[in-house]
Amino acid sequence: MINPTLRQFRYFEALVRHEHFGRAAEASGVSQPALSMQIRELEETLGSALFERGMRQVKLTGFGETVSPRIHDILRSVDELGDIARIAGKGLAGPLRLGVIPTIAPYLLPGIIRELSGSFTGTDVQVRETLTDRLIAELSDGRIDAAIVALPVSEPSLQETALFDEEFVLVRPVSAQGEPVPDRDNLRAHRLLLLEEGHCFRDQALSFCNISPSLPRDGLDGSSLATLVQLVGSGIGITLIPEMAVGVETGSAPVVTDRFSKNPPHRTVGMIWRRSSPLGPQLEQVAEVVRKAAAAKSAALPRQSGNAGTR
Repeated sequence: MINPTLRQFRYFEALVRHEHFGRAAEASGVSQPALSMQIRELEETLGSALFERGMRQVKLTGFGETVSPRIHDILRSVDELGDIARIAGKGLAGPLRLGVIPTIAPYLLPGIIRELSGSFTGTDVQVRETLTDRLIAELSDGRIDAAIVALPVSEPSLQETALFDEEFVLVRPVSAQGEPVPDRDNLRAHRLLLLEEGHCFRDQALSFCNISPSLPRDGLDGSSLATLVQLVGSGIGITLIPEMAVGVETGSAPVVTDRFSKNPPHRTVGMIWRRSSPLGPQLEQVAEVVRKAAAAKSAALPRQSGNAGTR
């Protein structure tokens, strides 16, 4: 019997993930015929079909469902073996695949990358920006090494370490400058603009305002904090944004920002990675570098209430 190859296993994983030969081939950096041939050879080697081919989608057969977790474990072990070799030879030199959620990435990444590059010579920081659920899945699959997210994630297989706490800031149209800051109960009487479903920041804002996610709202959902702030500047409503985003997002919109004086909403930002990762000690060092970069960013932020953006 001819043994299957790691290349075939990686193509198998790509096809499982994308459920489409063309997308799987693109993600793998090969042509579709080349990927299809390797999958066919893998099926012939194993003696059974792994996928059901459809016009627009492919799905695992029963046999494919059986072998999929075993192939996944094999590839994870191979990747972890590579990590062991990395830290034995050159510490953290080489690629560091770091995931970051969208409500953190634009504001902290420049400082983080600068600090990591200075602290870990030879490290190539590769960034993946997407939602928390996807980062957790990619982390579990071994596609990234660590992720910066809002805590907790409460996944038993993942290690969590807190980096810093951050308040949320109220953003209102510039016409509201000087008006009293509404408390959390009164916020529900305003048109609250939020990020679209899937963003953890949305859930945190709803929780602060005691609004059930399942209830209909008289508001708009945006795909980014930048969109929300511009909508507020147009007089459509109000929104909440994390403190780190104030300097970037409010400078080009006619808005004012205010802090809550009592029990302000906040989040804990942290870093997560697989408990089984051989890079655990090195990732603790990475977390400390990120923590220092975030502290430097926070120290540079304006602290006053009622900070108006430009018109």
